[in-house]
Amino acid sequence: MKNSRPIHPDFQLFLDLKDQEVIELFIDLRQYILELYPHCNELLYHTHALTAVFSISEKLSDAFCMLPIYTNHFNLGFNKGTLLKDPNQLLTGTGKLIRHIDVKKRNDYRNPRVSSLIQEAIDFAINDMDKPTKSIGKTISKIKKK
Repeated sequence: MKNSRPIHPDFQLFLDLKDQEVIELFIDLRQYILELYPHCNELLYHTHALTAVFSISEKLSDAFCMLPIYTNHFNLGFNKGTLLKDPNQLLTGTGKLIRHIDVKKRNDYRNPRVSSLIQEAIDFAINDMDKPTKSIGKTISKIKKK
């Protein structure tokens, strides 16, 4: 597996504290998203979860999906999941906008149904964007250093 973009050191510091199985799945799913949309920006946060957010700009409001990592699991989240078509009913959750897919193994996301859903989320974000971005393909850490 070729890693097209290194994991930011701020993020790696916290990622290394997670279970090895979660780390491996995260790295693979992150790479999968970067392959589907190489020009996306990756916004990194550490709040209630360690989260990589994938956006068509440098703004969180233009994000199309995210990978929040909790203590022993993580999800493939869709920031505007309730606005996506989701014909295969892959998305779960009860939030006003956010929906997610539980990730326990590669087959949970490495399939045509999920890649189609990710592409729909990308297209939705592009069409919903207020103004063009100047940032392309950057990793931006929002992780506060102690």
